[in-house]
Amino acid sequence: MLKLQTEMEGIKAYFGDVHKVFKANGFTFCSNFDYDHGKFDMALCREEGETIYVRIPFNVLQGELDRPSAYIQFGQPYVIKHVVNTGLDWNQNSLLTTMGFNQFQDPVDKDGNIIDKSRWEEAGEQQVHRIYRSINDLQIS
Repeated sequence: MLKLQTEMEGIKAYFGDVHKVFKANGFTFCSNFDYDHGKFDMALCREEGETIYVRIPFNVLQGELDRPSAYIQFGQPYVIKHVVNTGLDWNQNSLLTTMGFNQFQDPVDKDGNIIDKSRWEEAGEQQVHRIYRSINDLQIS
């Protein structure tokens, strides 16, 4: 994991507003969340079972996360690499995996070694800065 130094950490906003901004900028809301915290992420690179993500975590300060009115505060963004098994997954879903439909396969390594760290730090910081500018534009309006 590569922790990023950006202006995003500490920003507060309403979930419903920023969710639209993240979606419009190619980020997804991670479905693995609790009602008091979550994260947005974007794949920076996918190659042969390895995916490098920029991830922006947040905590809910007021309300519940499944509501647009939840008030959130962003934590420190980071870059992380997931490594998945690209072979056959011999479990109850092996037919789906063989057909290429098992999008829910657990990573073999959720925090894989990232080579060329400066490249991915820069790529992650650029995406976070783009989101930061979009959120600032939203708050000015």
